[in-house]
Amino acid sequence: MPYDPSSSEARWQKAWADAGSFAAIRDERPKYYVLEMFPYPSGRIHMGHVRNYTMGDVVARFKRAQGFSVLHPMGWDAFGMPAENAAMEQGGHPRDWTYANIATMRDQLKPLGLSIDWSREFATCDDDYVHQQQAMFLDMLDAGLITRKSAQVNWDPVDMTVLANEQVIDGKGWRSGATVERKELTQWFFKISDYSDELLSALDGLSGWPEKVRLMQANWIGKSRGLQFRFATVDAPEGFDAIEVYTTRPDTLMGASFAALSPDHPLVKKLAETRPEVAAFIEECKRIGTTEEAIETAPKLGFDTGLTVTHPLDPNWQLPIWVANFVLMDYGTGAIFGSPAHDERDHEFATKYGLPIRATFGQPGMTLEQADELVAAAPFVPLKSETVTYVRGFAGDADQTGEAAVDAAIAHAEAQGYGEGVTKFRLRDWGISRQRYWGCPIPVVHCDSCGTVPEAKENLPVLLPQDVTFDVPGNPLDRHPTWRQATCPKCGGAARRETDTMDTFVDSSWYYARFTSPGADTPTNRADADYWMNVDQYIGGIEHAILHLLYSRFFARAMVKTGHLPEAAKEPFDALFTQGMVTHEIYMTRDAKGRLVYHLPEDVTDGRLADGTEVEIIPSAKMSKSKKNVVDPVNIVQGFGADTARWFMLSDSPPERDVEWTAAGAEAAAKFLGRVHRLAEDAPADGPEDLDLARAAHRAIADVTKAIEGFAFNKAVAKLYELANAIGKSKAGGAQRAEVLRITAQLLAPMVPHLAEDVWSLAGGQGLVVDAPWPKADPALLQDDSVTLPIQINGKRRAEITVPKDMAKDQIEALVMSDETVQRFLEGAQPKKLIVVPGRIVNVVA
Repeated sequence: MPYDPSSSEARWQKAWADAGSFAAIRDERPKYYVLEMFPYPSGRIHMGHVRNYTMGDVVARFKRAQGFSVLHPMGWDAFGMPAENAAMEQGGHPRDWTYANIATMRDQLKPLGLSIDWSREFATCDDDYVHQQQAMFLDMLDAGLITRKSAQVNWDPVDMTVLANEQVIDGKGWRSGATVERKELTQWFFKISDYSDELLSALDGLSGWPEKVRLMQANWIGKSRGLQFRFATVDAPEGFDAIEVYTTRPDTLMGASFAALSPDHPLVKKLAETRPEVAAFIEECKRIGTTEEAIETAPKLGFDTGLTVTHPLDPNWQLPIWVANFVLMDYGTGAIFGSPAHDERDHEFATKYGLPIRATFGQPGMTLEQADELVAAAPFVPLKSETVTYVRGFAGDADQTGEAAVDAAIAHAEAQGYGEGVTKFRLRDWGISRQRYWGCPIPVVHCDSCGTVPEAKENLPVLLPQDVTFDVPGNPLDRHPTWRQATCPKCGGAARRETDTMDTFVDSSWYYARFTSPGADTPTNRADADYWMNVDQYIGGIEHAILHLLYSRFFARAMVKTGHLPEAAKEPFDALFTQGMVTHEIYMTRDAKGRLVYHLPEDVTDGRLADGTEVEIIPSAKMSKSKKNVVDPVNIVQGFGADTARWFMLSDSPPERDVEWTAAGAEAAAKFLGRVHRLAEDAPADGPEDLDLARAAHRAIADVTKAIEGFAFNKAVAKLYELANAIGKSKAGGAQRAEVLRITAQLLAPMVPHLAEDVWSLAGGQGLVVDAPWPKADPALLQDDSVTLPIQINGKRRAEITVPKDMAKDQIEALVMSDETVQRFLEGAQPKKLIVVPGRIVNVVA
């Protein structure tokens, strides 16, 4: 009967559920923990989810078949602004919106047949998860890992909340679209900067991570060695007799032409108290962007304060003090010296404001005059490892690398006593305070007598009030009539609850640990954590390569320090794989006014709409709801079956690359799976033994095993195509064919598990294929006694022959000369040359 995924897939999913096939059990077996980055419950799954979770499922099923006790859980990253936005736009409550979306997405994911232990499912907004996160916050506070301080933040004036840097796009809030402002607030911080050096050096040990991800993390942590020194000020306000400066290029100090301060620098703020023009410039800087990226790309703006500093190497050399929009207060000291000859940003600034441009070095062999001429039009910025001629140097005029010159400059400063060598990191402490409702409450109270006091653990969890409204901007917790009222755990007096909630990155920074014991009454159960940690294989998008992974690495260290994880779990993810996106063509037309109108793929056939209108086709792009180039996985599963969606996602391209979804590709995948089903259903009862078929099956075992272990799923798919072709061509029947079909079912099981169960059952397999051990290749059958030799005629491959490996040269020559293709090219004549390279090729020169 025809292959019917709609009935088959539901039947096998029920069989797995009834058998408890995917329950993660702590026992004597070696463990394997595979985890995909958990999703935000936006309302519907998309093809990116299908690809991500199918890859993880292949690994989980493969490892289970190899005899591992597998933990493969699922949860939901459920707090955040989208739920509040939905409440503001649609009415209702964020909790109801979130849990309704979770229910929908769970119902959409389950038909994919994922080998997930659903008994461990949780959402980060669950009361229990909130409870344990708050308990861990208190433990981290007690361990000195958390601080509260005033800091500059990205402030969204519409959503009225702090935004992380990655939530600011082109200077605007990622949700509201409002221009983000710079604002100083008292915030809670995780002291991740204390671990800068450790987080950086430990990257070298993460051999299971992609090199590009380790490099991105290293750049974000940003270790640098430079010089810290002081400029003496001239006629500055009281209390500002010097300006502290940190530079990674002290070798260019002799080319300084100005000093520049951040708009947030204390001296600038002091000047703004009495000088309105300074205050106005500060406000102007706030409006043009707040993130490092936005500031870097914005036009360079400056304000001349009229004050000066004295150069540390010459008391008669004074530099003007400017306020510059590109100087960041939270990196270095908030003050720099400008060396426009050797820095693009400084050169742009100096050119704009007519400041001197003095070369410190030039190309090898240049004189001072030539070097100054070189940098007049554009800065000269070689790599530090390159050798240049220093025309204004610290060790005399010499040819040096930048690295050697930096060392010389630091040595000079330390010898002369005006500065010292300092190692700094770009990584700043992690501000977790968010002025919004839908997040994990920070478990502290503010008492007039005792100050800021941690909530008592016995009073946890501190849960959000449900009777809130979103009819006005701002944090509903600030205006709730009773929720803020609390009792001080220290003195018993009246206190006020902290109304900031935690950054949602906190929620996703330890969920991997909670999955090891999701019902524990502490953040982890140490016996479970000791058994299951670390995550053996973590899978997710490259867009999370920096902050999520960095914060998770810090959190693991914090959990080790507070006793919730074993020492070995400091690096929580042993191996990381970052998969590519799922893409699709974009279809569009234009309306009467020339505006773009996008169309769904199902509305387009052969490049036209139903009314015959021809569409404009844009090449493959990331699936986007706004561009309507989305494919609904639910429709694919209903139309073709889950295994077709899974097979296509694994077969089309290497998993680290983008994959383009096409209807033709889906149809081809469905056709192949139907063919495999027919091979099993129509297997002949009798037939001769086929050694070639046996060899094909065992080569497939070896090749598919290697491909899955190497995350080359597309190669595994190709090998299974080859095996299916070998089965189709073979005349073998009976026991041998059934055995090969059972092997095929086992190899298919991680990728298309429902079809695999069908084939296993039809081929006489006992029980469920999901419980069958992974097949092992017979080494004897991997040795082929014959070899196929290509025949090249006049330099082009024209034919091939298969001969025994030990066949003599003269016998091979005789076979070649009898080949029809060779005879046709020779036209009855003898070849000029006939060269046999044993085991490799035959060359014929006609």
